Amino acid sequence: MQTQAAGPGTFARFDLSCVPSPCFVVDEVAVARNLATLKDVGDRSGAKVLLALKAFSMWSLADLVGQYLDGVCASGLWEARLAREFYSGHLTTYSPAYKREDLPEILRLSDSVIFNSPDQIVRFADLIAAAREQDQVFDIGLRLNPEHSEAEVAKYDPCQRGSRLGFPVSKLRPEHLQGVDGLHIHALCEQGFEPLQRIWASLEPKLAGVLGGLKWLNLGGGHHVTRADYRIDDLVGLLRQIAERHGLQVYIEPGEAIALDTGILVGEILDVFDNAMPVAITDISATCHMPDVIEAPYRPAMLDEQDDGVTVRLGGPSCLAGDIIGDYGFAARPTPGTRIAFLDQAHYSMVKTNTFNGVPLPAIALWNSETDCLKLVRQFDYSDFRDRLS
Repeated sequence: MQTQAAGPGTFARFDLSCVPSPCFVVDEVAVARNLATLKDVGDRSGAKVLLALKAFSMWSLADLVGQYLDGVCASGLWEARLAREFYSGHLTTYSPAYKREDLPEILRLSDSVIFNSPDQIVRFADLIAAAREQDQVFDIGLRLNPEHSEAEVAKYDPCQRGSRLGFPVSKLRPEHLQGVDGLHIHALCEQGFEPLQRIWASLEPKLAGVLGGLKWLNLGGGHHVTRADYRIDDLVGLLRQIAERHGLQVYIEPGEAIALDTGILVGEILDVFDNAMPVAITDISATCHMPDVIEAPYRPAMLDEQDDGVTVRLGGPSCLAGDIIGDYGFAARPTPGTRIAFLDQAHYSMVKTNTFNGVPLPAIALWNSETDCLKLVRQFDYSDFRDRLS
């Protein structure tokens, strides 16, 4: 995958020495700018826009999110709890499967609960009925697999052959929609408008005669709405068209679009030596702090990288041989203590960090690029590593 980072933006003037290392730094002004773009989409199209917590769960910005968006979507019980504790508005919860003991609380917390297959809805019919007997109000949704692939990387393609995500639309029957209020369709991964347009053109005829009996349609996430080249007006037109043609409330669930180009991951070089090329060890670990670098894989953009000069291989402090971030250009050979930063790390990286090998978690800081106000929101210590073990 190719990085979608637009460039350093206001981080070009951020003083990397002002925060501990490693540290995520998020610009609240940039987040607000993205949120304003998404609010405009919702206002003009009539669609409801939800923040996907799986991509960006920085709940210290929950009040800011609430000023712009209609709510959030969760991926299970713990995210649903986080949503109700800190966020406002509508809460949609979807998981590929639910544990029976978790579902009563999920039903109580959520406005919409989306199931991955009709069989799950039938299996948990008693819990759904019991919750409604207690006057709990929520909708039931079904996730569909449109069986139309647009993702660039197979492992990130919800429509890949044998996918576990969503019920195949080719197998959908009227009886599967008994008690179902809406459909959920998520088939994108950090993509523009054109793939969505093609997916909907493929799917809409297959749902003829079905959509009229539903209340809503959720088009999921993966919409890179806040990227500079995104066709926003076309998205607005499509969302409005779907709503008007089928009498549905339309939802979208962008995650990375809220945090796109809003944060960096600051680190420090710990050592430099030669082994066929200059090799630098940093306190940023690909496997612990930016796992998509290995999983995708992709090469994150580095702040102030030089086209000419010295090429240095950057890797993390863990014992994993593959803990390699990539090869980067420096004006001169860096020395221990040199600060570096990787761009566009607010979404997904922050929520996927781990403490493999006892590598410390990065701190989290909130920066206002207009006032230059900097707040250290959270620092982690040994107890965070210890207490997740036994």
